[in-house]
Amino acid sequence: MAVDTWRRRVLVVEDHALMRSLVVDAFGQRGFEATPSGSAAEALRIAEQIDPDLLVTDIDLGQRPNGVELATILRQRAPHIAVMFLSNLSRDAAAVQARSTVSDASFVNKAAVESVDELVDAAEAVLADRPVRRESGGSDARSRLLGLTAAQLETTRLLAAGLSNAEIARRRNVTVRAVEKSVERVFSALGFANTERTAPRVAAATLYTATFGDPATGL
Repeated sequence: MAVDTWRRRVLVVEDHALMRSLVVDAFGQRGFEATPSGSAAEALRIAEQIDPDLLVTDIDLGQRPNGVELATILRQRAPHIAVMFLSNLSRDAAAVQARSTVSDASFVNKAAVESVDELVDAAEAVLADRPVRRESGGSDARSRLLGLTAAQLETTRLLAAGLSNAEIARRRNVTVRAVEKSVERVFSALGFANTERTAPRVAAATLYTATFGDPATGL
């Protein structure tokens, strides 16, 4: 008789569709049962159904309730839930919003995360009752991104927007092989190796989005 394996449940609340998808996929690959939500109102309904172990939420969700208010409500309903804020706000700005409302919450600045796999590592620490405070800063990967040529940066943007090599080739009127070589050079320049834990395409997309925002702008 088959035995169901218990999986930790994470509710990911992020109004940016690409970032939400990347984060959910990363948690899923690490064995979590990850459920996405684009707003706090939707997240509150979902939480009633799935009883999450962990809430990963942006602070600024584009509308009320914001992430801090969402976490406060969920903590009132389920004091056991671990909370990790993922935001572009500085730690000080986030602390002002979260002070005295969400005890033991962790904070990760999007600009300080070089890959979604690193974000999952931070979440593992949160679930182990090791609060995380990850600040933004001049990371090596971000410096390398800013050092790409204009053509390489455009290739990275198209990758982050979800385009395949064939789609990039058609858009840039070059061969697929030329795009493949360009993508390889981008990954090499960024220092992203293809390992079991971190796919370079996902890592590059995450880094670009955290640095420049929505890569679909201008498509």
